[in-house]
Amino acid sequence: MKLLLDTHIWLWSALEPQRLTRHVDKALADPANELWLSPVSVGELIVLLRKGRLQLPHDLVNWVAKTMQDLQLTEAPLTVEVALAISSINFPHGDPADHFLAATAKVFDLTLVTADEHLTELSGIHVLPNR
Repeated sequence: MKLLLDTHIWLWSALEPQRLTRHVDKALADPANELWLSPVSVGELIVLLRKGRLQLPHDLVNWVAKTMQDLQLTEAPLTVEVALAISSINFPHGDPADHFLAATAKVFDLTLVTADEHLTELSGIHVLPNR
């Protein structure tokens, strides 16, 4: 299975793994699954750092590189096709990061791993809920 990590799932995996459900933790640890990360999540991380809502144990560049390597994450491309796919998904809210993540999952046939109830109920994409 190809799993696209929502931003919070990525951060929890690296910083607060106890927040992951047993089912999600097992899926992320399964070497048969591919783990993917969108550059949108890195952008969201930067916003969290600037707002002071999060602190990292290392500088940003090294921390992102380390988590990419430790979790063996594949970078999900941010393409025009992804942006256009946003128009084909009926979103219950206006969070642009969530729109890009869901559209990325749809375009690349990835399963979005998330605890966000707005995203777990979307039609047209595969979701692995952290519940």
